[in-house]
Amino acid sequence: METDCTRDEPPADGGMIAPLPAGTRLLHIGPHKTGTTSIQGALFEAREDMARHGVEWPATTRHPMEAVLAACARTGMMGDTRPTEQHWERLLQQVRATGGHTSVLSSEFFADAADDATVGRIVEQLGGDRVHVLVTLRPIARIMPSQWQQYVQNGLRMGYEDWLRHMLRKAPYEQPTPSFWRRHRHDRLIERWAGAVGTERVTVVVVDDRDREGLMRAFEALLGLPEGLLRPVPDAANRSLTLAETEMLRNLNKEFRANELPEELYSQLVRNGAVMHMKNACTPGPGDVKIGTPQWAVEAAAGIGAEMAERIGEMGVRVIGDLRLLSGDRSLLPAIPKPATRTDAEPRLAPEAAAQALYGALAAAAAAPLRHTAAAKSRTVHQTSSGELVRVLGYRCLKRLRLR
Repeated sequence: METDCTRDEPPADGGMIAPLPAGTRLLHIGPHKTGTTSIQGALFEAREDMARHGVEWPATTRHPMEAVLAACARTGMMGDTRPTEQHWERLLQQVRATGGHTSVLSSEFFADAADDATVGRIVEQLGGDRVHVLVTLRPIARIMPSQWQQYVQNGLRMGYEDWLRHMLRKAPYEQPTPSFWRRHRHDRLIERWAGAVGTERVTVVVVDDRDREGLMRAFEALLGLPEGLLRPVPDAANRSLTLAETEMLRNLNKEFRANELPEELYSQLVRNGAVMHMKNACTPGPGDVKIGTPQWAVEAAAGIGAEMAERIGEMGVRVIGDLRLLSGDRSLLPAIPKPATRTDAEPRLAPEAAAQALYGALAAAAAAPLRHTAAAKSRTVHQTSSGELVRVLGYRCLKRLRLR
């Protein structure tokens, strides 16, 4: 028998959503690419105003990523400092310091908690029955291109369509990015967290891309805040890469791995140097090609989304919004970008974007002029192989960064 996935909950406009009890610890677990950066920026920016209404933001930063990664036993981004238990314990102390006030935490990396034991421990440490879990969801077909380019920013070398085949057609659908379905098999994600807090303490917000303010209004309503208190904070560093930018970075990843450069160098020079500066300095124009998803993958994702929506609708959790959006219903959603065809102009990286990326890496390194090394002291730079030269430069930059 066909199940209607539409719930009779009101739209996420804040008008009819009952606020959570005072003293609740609202835990927003993402997952990735569902408006998390936007809401984190808004909550952090409004923390002083929220406090005047009895709602605390206990973290000292916009996103306590290191603490959450430590809690979920994850290593973090390639080359970054490994999170420690001290990061998590410091955040727990800040949460406890809020006392009996309502508080809110948001991190998409909570969705990386892989098992019931980890989820249960996190909930217990954050306050047990005071914890209310909030999950934000978008259609898988809209998440996939954003997640792929994010994986590329963390070193992935696989092309988009090949990656889609691995995620959708090659069982057990875990390689090369095992975190994808851990995060985005949304019915199982909700099931894991509902097992720790109970279905009555789980709220699902289905993000509607046609309503850019809807997510803010849902948070305000749940926290009992005045409408309009939370406002989007512009963040160019959070924009997705264009197809050409992603392909440039993907090919750089191949060279990086082939030359066996240290991962710390990738974090410092590539992700936080070249890519970050390029995103901040360059705004994609109408001629820049977006990452397009082939129709077979859109249809496969829609099928998975419909299955997840049906299961979520049967769980008994509170749903704000329309679960039909998760199936990618075209009558309810803007068009999904299609891949470029052979008749289209080949996407090319704008010279300005390339220059800004290069400048970002140079600025991050602040490297000294190359000198002869012990390995090549009897040869000039022009006589040194390109592979050896790259390794020497890489280790020299890393050494300088550590000294700085």
